[in-house]
Amino acid sequence: MADDEEQRRFERMVLPHLDAAFNLARWLTRNDHDASDVVQEAILRALRYFHAMRGDNARPWLLQIVRHTCWSWLQQNRPAEIVTLDDAEESWREVAAPATDEPQAAAARNAERAQINWALSTIPAAYREVIVLRELEDLSYKDIARIADIPVGTVMSRLARGRELLRKVLAGEVRPQLQQVISKKEREAADAR
Repeated sequence: MADDEEQRRFERMVLPHLDAAFNLARWLTRNDHDASDVVQEAILRALRYFHAMRGDNARPWLLQIVRHTCWSWLQQNRPAEIVTLDDAEESWREVAAPATDEPQAAAARNAERAQINWALSTIPAAYREVIVLRELEDLSYKDIARIADIPVGTVMSRLARGRELLRKVLAGEVRPQLQQVISKKEREAADAR
């Protein structure tokens, strides 16, 4: 009986946030199929550790599990990640929607959306994740800090830098560069040499 109650509680509290979980996973993995795999693994982890969840807000808790699952998956499956770092100050270009829903206005909106999505996919994952959590998932700085396991000040810094990188990528000022991502074991082996 207790297990059935716990499962119903899990379904009631966690499953409504599957769309947010998939959205975060899709932005971090940049692939719908990989995101589905990551979310499936994250849900299994969440179910396994549901008894340890504190509080009544399951969304940040689940997104934290999705984030950790994504990073583990990326470390195992993606040897390279696009990384461009810049310490410039924040500047954000707002894109206003056209006033009408005429076909050419819808096409222009879709083209802008595709360009923004492409630019977002080219910035480093550490910046991309805080932008997705703040701008797309509308989470507070405190929740993002909890999910990403970083201080609130780092969340604000990454948001500012990520927004600046987006602006520069969209303006054509910055070209993404590939950087090798190595695992902790590989880094320790290199340090031992």
